[in-house]
Amino acid sequence: MLVLLALAFDFMNGFHDAANSIATVVSTGVLKPHQAVAFAALFNFIAIWVFQLKVAATVGKGIVDAGVVDHYVVFGALVGAIVWNVVTWWYGIPSSSSHALIGGIVGAVIAKAGAGKLVGAGVFKTVAFILVSPVLGFLLASLMMVLVAWAFRRTSPLRVDNWFRRLQLVSAGMYSLGHGGNDAQKTIGIIWMLLVAAGYVAAGDKSPPAWVIWSCYLAIGLGTLFGGWRIVKTMGQRITKLKPVGGFCAETGGALTLFLASGLGIPVSTTHTITGAIVGVGSVRNASAVRWGVAGNIVWAWIFTIPASAFMAAVAYWFSLKLL
Repeated sequence: MLVLLALAFDFMNGFHDAANSIATVVSTGVLKPHQAVAFAALFNFIAIWVFQLKVAATVGKGIVDAGVVDHYVVFGALVGAIVWNVVTWWYGIPSSSSHALIGGIVGAVIAKAGAGKLVGAGVFKTVAFILVSPVLGFLLASLMMVLVAWAFRRTSPLRVDNWFRRLQLVSAGMYSLGHGGNDAQKTIGIIWMLLVAAGYVAAGDKSPPAWVIWSCYLAIGLGTLFGGWRIVKTMGQRITKLKPVGGFCAETGGALTLFLASGLGIPVSTTHTITGAIVGVGSVRNASAVRWGVAGNIVWAWIFTIPASAFMAAVAYWFSLKLL
């Protein structure tokens, strides 16, 4: 049952974060919404052949002491993350499913055994990338925008638009690849954690069973296919207006950030990353083109995600002791 709950979270992760993958390509008119979600879902799944399981290893073994994990902890972590995702999806807030899951794990473990059972290095690098990933996305997307503006300074706007309508398909595919590669592995990690705790998998195994990997990538792809439409408008239109060239730069900057994080085994937020990249593109054009009030509200959601999901997970853990 807990494996199904984890896959439900993975599906919701794709559903909730679909906007991250498709908002720019939809808002620029390069793809229609139903085409964009199918395109993104395909690349979410293709990521299974591209990335190593470094992020899964971090979530499964590098956040908390494996000895403290049991089915009550996993239940609390998943419920805390899912409840926070539902709340933020309902209000159209692009919060982080990734950090909701990390917050859920932390909250459930603290409720059971205290903060001493957390792995400081794993928690620190995950929390640090709450700041690093949007800043890196901002810088890379800004740099891309400056380079593109310089390279095409003598080209007519119509021709630039036509070129980048095609190129944005490449950048959107890259971003969706990075999204699947980083986010699916978080659920792989928590199922791996559960199987080790239950004794079905040895703690020293270098990878989880193949069925775990395949089912998690399939679940996140299906979630993306159904799409989180409430958040698309916020990401694609409310922060700043995008043209195909801006969409290409934002997606490319975001994709490079995700590839780097996945290579380092760091679970990052695709929401934070693409938001930083979109703001970077808008600020290059004109600082006033960015609706800083909307961006500020999103940042507040980022700040509250881990403590809010941790609190919900702690409550769910206490209830699970009574119910399960």
